Amino acid sequence: MFFFIVRALKMDQALLTVNNDLKSGIKVSYISDHCYKCLFQPLLILSDGPSNASVPLSTRFTLTLSVETDTGDSAPCRWSQLYGQSGHYSVRVQLSGYPDNITCVRTIDKEPINSYLPLLAAAVLLLLLAVLFVSTPYLYRWLKRSKFNNFLSCRRTESSLDCDASCSGDVEQTKPVSSRLRSLDTFRGLSLIVMVFVNYGGGRYWFFQHAPWNGLTVADFVMPWFVFIMGTSVVLAFSSLRRKGTSSLQLLRKLTWRSAVLILIGFCFINYSPRDGLLSWSWARVPGVLQRLGFTYFILGLMQILSPGRNVPQEEHRWWTPLQDVVLYWPQWVFIILLEAVWLCVTFLLPVPGCPTGYVGAGGLGDGGLYPNCTGGAAGYIDRWLLGDNIYRHPTCKELYRTTQPFDPEGVLGTINSVVMGFTGMQAGKILLLYRKRNSCILKRFLIWATLLGAVTAALTKCTRDGGFIPVNKNLWSLSYVTCMGSTSFLLLALMYVLIDIQGWWAGQPFIYPGMNSIFVYVGHSLLGAYFPFSWEMRFTGEHWEALFQSLWGTSLWVCIAYLLYRKSFFLKI
Repeated sequence: MFFFIVRALKMDQALLTVNNDLKSGIKVSYISDHCYKCLFQPLLILSDGPSNASVPLSTRFTLTLSVETDTGDSAPCRWSQLYGQSGHYSVRVQLSGYPDNITCVRTIDKEPINSYLPLLAAAVLLLLLAVLFVSTPYLYRWLKRSKFNNFLSCRRTESSLDCDASCSGDVEQTKPVSSRLRSLDTFRGLSLIVMVFVNYGGGRYWFFQHAPWNGLTVADFVMPWFVFIMGTSVVLAFSSLRRKGTSSLQLLRKLTWRSAVLILIGFCFINYSPRDGLLSWSWARVPGVLQRLGFTYFILGLMQILSPGRNVPQEEHRWWTPLQDVVLYWPQWVFIILLEAVWLCVTFLLPVPGCPTGYVGAGGLGDGGLYPNCTGGAAGYIDRWLLGDNIYRHPTCKELYRTTQPFDPEGVLGTINSVVMGFTGMQAGKILLLYRKRNSCILKRFLIWATLLGAVTAALTKCTRDGGFIPVNKNLWSLSYVTCMGSTSFLLLALMYVLIDIQGWWAGQPFIYPGMNSIFVYVGHSLLGAYFPFSWEMRFTGEHWEALFQSLWGTSLWVCIAYLLYRKSFFLKI
């Protein structure tokens, strides 16, 4: 039995052996500390001692274990511990001293392995490649400018005049400088590449997967970043089209077409399977990432079209000048405030059958198991009422909270806050337009907004994961989640703006390549991710080495594909 369990240990698992030396039977239960107010779940039951049994444990989160006797006494032993991958642990339940004094002696029979070693090795390798990539152009320029190379190049030139021109370095043909923000393309590419890496498994590390319910992981950053960038791009692109003389009706046609194509692509490819074809009606899911992006893009674009152009003379100063990026667009702010009020009222005031009003928990085992069928509260109820079973059937909370209700993280109610998230990106675009060529003002405004949104997040969450007024929750796209992601977006865009567009220390590689072909990379990796050479059937499933290599390999292939398309000047646009 012991040998079989050792052989059956999988990734992120440890082995626990419980020895019972009591004359009565015992029951061992557990809960994950990441599961909010969850019920203890049975782990194993041992008969009268001496007896023992072994069982695998998850090593992702800290576990609290409890030992109870079959006599009905209160739990004599309870402890919390974060177990290490492939480690072997043992607990001996025995009498100590007095007849009724039961103790649990814990020992480590085999030290766990370092599950983060593959991640460290990958980080070092990527750092070395980045240094090599950055230093190669400088080395090439140094060699090109050396006297030896200049002499050879001049010898090859037939005309002395041409030689002087080519060797002097003063007469060079330069391409016109583009006004396009490379930092914005780089930011988009970074979020897209992280999204591809996460969708390819992220090496099967828990922090590269979405949080079970409340809280944040790396995977929870990418989509709101993408929505933020979308909002910024809407302001910059539509303003540029207006300056070129494009009418509002033409903008509306373009906006409607792009939104419809995004939604259609998302609905088709998310329901694709080799067995059922393009549309798998047997398990079709109506919501999805591209569907939400398409709807959000349409609302943001409509707001920008209906907003009159604002050209404020830079020399004029009024009392509201420090707030001009807000005051000049007050109708948009009124609309967003009303939209957020709708989200708050529906979330916390809508009666949900069988659930407490305002419930935003995961249901299942959470909250003492009192509301097992209330996953997502009003958000889940609205999706099930409108869409039936055509929503996501495997939410991130299902494994930890043992939920039975389907719940869609791209559902109807959360789309409201997706628009609000995009509006924070629009605010960044307005700052870039109103304070153009005044980089210090742009950075100052970015930092102010980042600080303000961060303070709102701290107030809403009380700086806790589960105990605040509105916890940070990606599944619900809660208000605190939007403010938190808005704060990080402003900070990251400000950093890239300094490094790329102001100082020119970084050209944005390699993220800028997928950032300029985002639709192609996103749709391509979603359709082809399960096929070779992007993935294969793994043979070493007990550790993270092969899983991490596969995720990095598949992601790197898409970066290379995006680079080749960039060199060929091929950009998929809709």
